[in-house]
Amino acid sequence: MNTRRRDWILGATAAAAAALGVTPAQAQSGATPEAAAAPPPVDDTWLDTARRRSVPVRIRWPAEGSPVPPGGRPVVLFSHGLGGTVAGGERWGQAWSAAGLVVVHLQHPGSDLDAIRGGAGEPGERGGLRRAAAPAQLLARLGDVGFVLDELARRKAAAAGRWAEARTQAVGMAGHSFGAHTTLGMAGQRYPGHPGIDEPRLAAFVALSPTLPARGDSVQAFERLTRPMLCITGTRDDDVAGVGATPERRIAVFGALPPGRKAQLVLEDADHMTFAGQTGRAAEIDRRDAATRTLQPRHHALVAAITTDWWRAHLLEDARAVERLARPAGLAAGDRWQTG
Repeated sequence: MNTRRRDWILGATAAAAAALGVTPAQAQSGATPEAAAAPPPVDDTWLDTARRRSVPVRIRWPAEGSPVPPGGRPVVLFSHGLGGTVAGGERWGQAWSAAGLVVVHLQHPGSDLDAIRGGAGEPGERGGLRRAAAPAQLLARLGDVGFVLDELARRKAAAAGRWAEARTQAVGMAGHSFGAHTTLGMAGQRYPGHPGIDEPRLAAFVALSPTLPARGDSVQAFERLTRPMLCITGTRDDDVAGVGATPERRIAVFGALPPGRKAQLVLEDADHMTFAGQTGRAAEIDRRDAATRTLQPRHHALVAAITTDWWRAHLLEDARAVERLARPAGLAAGDRWQTG
């Protein structure tokens, strides 16, 4: 790591610690009141004229006046699961913006909350979830991500507001559930009858609750996914949409990825909604085990800290984050961390 970048990282950590009233060690570990110094998120709707499609976004900026790293502030995109909104991944977005990243939460029409509430066919929420999981909706989501990357570059070139601070190349991408499918798709996953997308502007990925492809050879489908990929799941991360996902199939994604820059976190007793990054009614899409509810605050803190270090390591070349990822702190009996 070059001296200039190292000095910026140390300075930014100290500045964030001072602003939040915590020690630098707490700031580095992610154990901070993340939202305390950050401005409120900004909601907007971006129009993709080529597709005649409106894409709602929620943008989280770091605190005003916080140090800007050499090359600009890294950007991370977040893609919600089936039936989600721009509120998806709130817990993670707060942590990442507190770490100096610009976070853009996408909402995908056709597989968002509005989509599962209406429409013909199988009645009820479960039927709506299955309709929203159709292949056409995945392709629409992939198009949303490409459009948002284009829009980031346009706003950066125009120096519009704080976008002048942003780095719109080497972007990170994360997603939960169907958002994890979207993330894997943008990283290069192939599909039967579709070659997939290998987006060069994306540099690193976090897939929360991923699962193996429903059809075809998983190793072949994932063979192009050679950029840094962190998979996160739990022992109760089961199927909520009737598409055949199981904890075993989610855990198996890590083994099907090419060897190299990959990692996996498996949390004991964490379920599917643990990884949506939300609390309250938004996290209660299905009945949940009492142990899972009790563990959720610890699980949320752990995922926030590890994913923050993942972005620091791969988007900021933070050597200390790399060291912490070698043996993450806070894992309990039954939790598993793998790299390879």
